Order: sequence, then C-alpha cells, then structure tokens
Amino acid sequence: MPLRYNSIVQINESAPDFELPDINGNLHRLSQYRGKIVIINFWSCECPHSERADHALMSMFVQWREDVVMLSIASNRSESIQSMEEAAKARRLPTVLIDAQQTVADLYDAQTTPHVFVIDRDGILRYRGAVDDVTFRQRKPTRFFLDEAVDALLNGHLPALAETPAYGCAIIREAVE
Repeated sequence: MPLRYNSIVQINESAPDFELPDINGNLHRLSQYRGKIVIINFWSCECPHSERADHALMSMFVQWREDVVMLSIASNRSESIQSMEEAAKARRLPTVLIDAQQTVADLYDAQTTPHVFVIDRDGILRYRGAVDDVTFRQRKPTRFFLDEAVDALLNGHLPALAETPAYGCAIIREAVE
C-alpha cells in the first residue's frame, strides 16, 4: 500500500513515514529504523556545501556507531544516478535515497542541501536545520549543531537547540512536464 504524504512535519511531533528507493533500487522506509536515532540529510552530489558537510558528518558518524542511522536523500531533479553513485562512493555515504518526485523534500519542507532533520528513537523530530554554523560570512565552522543534537539524544536529553536556518545550495525544483 503506497504511503500518503500530506503534512509538513513539526518539531516534537512524529515524523511521518516515507518509503524511497536507494541508488541500487532497494526500498527503505523510515519506520524500519525505529529504535535508532535517524538523521535525514537532504543531499546533493553537486553542491559544495553538501560535500563539505558530508566530510564532517562521516567523521561524526564514527563516534555514533550503531546508535545512529543517516539517510541522505537526493531530491534535485537535475542530478543523474551515475553522478550520485560516484559522489556517494567517494564520500563513503552509507545510504543515498532517491526522491525523484521531491515528495519527501516537500513533506519535510527541505530547502537546501544540506538540510538535516534528526529523529529520535521513538520517531519524533527533535532537530531541523544546518549541520553547523557556516554561512556566507563565516566560512569555517565553529559550532556543529547536528553533533550537539545527536549527542543530546544519545545522552537521553532533548537538544538545547531544536531548529536553525539551513545553509547550502537550493534544492532544484523543476516543473514536471
């Protein structure tokens, strides 16, 4: 039975379930990861901000181990599967899902790549926004919002900061012909 998407998820509410194929065609459903902390990372193989964030994410991932799952979601209509595969392999990303119709990007109101969402073990959205504090005026990160949010959840607390503005490349939403 296909899933229906009709509302934008809110902080401290249940994250709606979705199902997307990965770059190999295997289906992944958000609910299959219940019991783990899930990072949804709206991602682009072409965006330099995504590439920079991927390096930071993968170094954070080492410390989190089996407690955390990251689902990178490719929602740019302009990117080919081949370029996604090459970037995912080069950056050692564990799972890249294809959101070709931008259904999940719209559901989560994702605007940029990267734009991250942290869901706790019970399926509740606890953080949404930027990976770190990099902006146009501040090129080097001094604070890692994503790391803070995940660490708080791993330690049984709510993140001190639940939302920050996302910063990166705009998700390309081209009209469907």
